Amino acid sequence: MPAKLLQIPESLRDDCEEIFKLTDAFSAEHLDAEYGQLCRKLIAKLARKRPSPLARGDLRIWAATALYVIGGINFLFDRAQDIFMTGDQLSELTGVSKSTLSNKAKQVRELLKVQHFDPEFSRRKLLANNPIAWMVEFNGVIVDARALPPEVQADARRRGLIPDLPDSE
Repeated sequence: MPAKLLQIPESLRDDCEEIFKLTDAFSAEHLDAEYGQLCRKLIAKLARKRPSPLARGDLRIWAATALYVIGGINFLFDRAQDIFMTGDQLSELTGVSKSTLSNKAKQVRELLKVQHFDPEFSRRKLLANNPIAWMVEFNGVIVDARALPPEVQADARRRGLIPDLPDSE
């Protein structure tokens, strides 16, 4: 998705496109396309912050940080996952020190208030298997939205209360 469609301020579009090139290439070679898309989403959200932290600093470090944050949210560093990589490997492959990655990632997580299982930045497989993402209040009771009638689920999707995953997942 191009920077314009991600509502990136014009002043940061060129920088974001450069970051996207780095995260897309890394994701294609070492992860998957979904990681690349999630990195784009994260970078776009950072670009819209006022003031945006992307306005200063090395674009290569921002790209590596996006990969590190998205990887952390999606348990990339857990050997039990189908796509796995250590923090050291990510550091080595991106050429950014692990301490820099860790420090920048902490800043990004705090700024955007993201953590593990964050629905906005989770891979589809992780979301599909995350019971918390499906919990909604219905008639005063917390329920799993997947057990609700289809029309109620459709309304919850439209309102952004539950993930919008295709039925085939």
